[in-house]
Amino acid sequence: MSELSPDDRSRRVNKIKRAFAYNLFCRQGATPRTASLNDYYLAVSYALRDRMQHLFVNSAEKLLEKNPKIVCYLSAEFLTGPQLRNNLVNLGLYDDFAQAAAETGLDLREIINHEEEPGLGSGGLGRLAACYLDSLSTLEIPAVGYGIRYEYGMFNQRIENGWQKEFSDRWLHQGNPWEIKKPVMACEVGLGGRTEVYHTEAGTRRIRWRPARLITGVPYDTPILGYKVNTVNCLRLWSTESHTSFDFAEFNTGDYYSAVADKLKAETITKVLYPSDEQIEGKRLRLEQQFFLVSCSLQDMIRLHMSRHESLGNFHEQFQAQLNDTHPALAVPELMRLLVDVHFYDWDEAWEITRRTLCYTNHTLLPEAMERWQLDLFGSLLPRHLEIIFELNRRFLDEVRIKYPGDDERLRRMSVIDETGPRYVRMVNLACMGAKAINGVAALHTDLLRRHTLADWDQMYPGKIRNVTNGVTPRRWIAVSNPRLTKLITEAIGESWLTNLDELRQLEKLADDAAFQEAWRKVKEANKRDFCELISCCDRICVDPAVMFDVQVKRIHEYKRQHLNILHIITLYSRIKANPNLSVTPRFFIFGGKAAPGYFMAKRIIKLI
Repeated sequence: MSELSPDDRSRRVNKIKRAFAYNLFCRQGATPRTASLNDYYLAVSYALRDRMQHLFVNSAEKLLEKNPKIVCYLSAEFLTGPQLRNNLVNLGLYDDFAQAAAETGLDLREIINHEEEPGLGSGGLGRLAACYLDSLSTLEIPAVGYGIRYEYGMFNQRIENGWQKEFSDRWLHQGNPWEIKKPVMACEVGLGGRTEVYHTEAGTRRIRWRPARLITGVPYDTPILGYKVNTVNCLRLWSTESHTSFDFAEFNTGDYYSAVADKLKAETITKVLYPSDEQIEGKRLRLEQQFFLVSCSLQDMIRLHMSRHESLGNFHEQFQAQLNDTHPALAVPELMRLLVDVHFYDWDEAWEITRRTLCYTNHTLLPEAMERWQLDLFGSLLPRHLEIIFELNRRFLDEVRIKYPGDDERLRRMSVIDETGPRYVRMVNLACMGAKAINGVAALHTDLLRRHTLADWDQMYPGKIRNVTNGVTPRRWIAVSNPRLTKLITEAIGESWLTNLDELRQLEKLADDAAFQEAWRKVKEANKRDFCELISCCDRICVDPAVMFDVQVKRIHEYKRQHLNILHIITLYSRIKANPNLSVTPRFFIFGGKAAPGYFMAKRIIKLI
């Protein structure tokens, strides 16, 4: 971006100040005398969103004009992080907004710190999804992220007497200025019921699904900015509403609960990320969530496609859908259902479109972490989809028999239906069967997939399993998170590293530069001092910023090895107790992470820590 003259910059800052005042009065109904910090946060955020909006609309218009292929990223989580500072950095407006805020008597940092963390993810899965959207926008690749608008997110955590306690995460209660509701794009989703056979006038045999329940999925769009480019992609989150939200007759008879029962039941689906699945009700709710996500998203993709084309025959040429783990694996039977039952494609053509549209990212090697659903539960909720899975599996196993005659053990392993005990639908096998490509998220992980976890699939379809190494966007994870370090690096090598991390190799020539080393040390020291102040404020613990910080931040889980870390701490402590004169580097250990509410062993690990 070219540098503005002082006069132009002054005019731009004045426009921003007027936007603050307009949004405070017209949108918040507040004045400087009555405004709360949240009013100012919303006013500043709306002022920025208004400046993003023309880019957002222009990007959407280009999709209709240029007809490009669109990447659709389906994920149960999007750990986007707060939006205000990230959007200011990506638009290159941070300094202008900071000056406008200061001239208005506000502290932009205080306003930024007020923003709630969006409760849309819990760990690496959501972080990866959010980083992909950022990078796709920065690379100016048309993309839509599809997820669920969890009303209460995961949960807020407190530690009481060493134990984790869960409380509702009301991240939306003070308003979300970044989302735009799009009720005209709502989708209808069925659950339960039965299927029936019928024949067309031409005598063709067809199957119709008669759901017992219908719910409505309403999209909320959040703009995802690229870094200093004109492309803005979309994060489209689905929220449930009842198909018939209010029974007037029930209400008038005095049965007030029954009057809104359907509404309450429908809205439960998008209340919480990962509801506890210890009980059958929790398992059913999780399955409802997963189907709701994929059904709304695929219907939306088909709607967009049909606005540009006359048929779905080239759907796979216009859309590439990436399944982030197995939560969206129901996209395989749902896309088949939409093509065969709704749009009347024959089975083989529908399967060809499906297999060329979907790709699958695997995130785990552990058999116990691989998702599967009891057949009874699955069939009661998605009867038509179970029929489709049975037929897909029958045809697929015939392929396996032809390629590996007499290998019954291979058939058992590769079947989508696990019949070793109570019957289950294996979601990993379903995703592998329906995907054009499968990827691991690190070279070692992908190698282990090929050699062990998914070895049968690698042998059946050589080259289908590929590696795509995980990464993080340097915009949010360095520029936004660590502005001091960003400034130091940019002053040394320029700012192109923010879109090309290979440029960081230029720092190698400064490895022995004493002045640069000292500046680097001061950045780290200042950041540690800020963190010590935060710890002192939150936990009333005084920490010397000069000590070594030893940090482990991730979901609390047995296989994440927090228990090994705490055993290491106990070992170091025991050595000091045994030898008080032992020379040790002062070290401060920091753990961050949540345990799933029903995961007792993970909670015990927190208690041990």
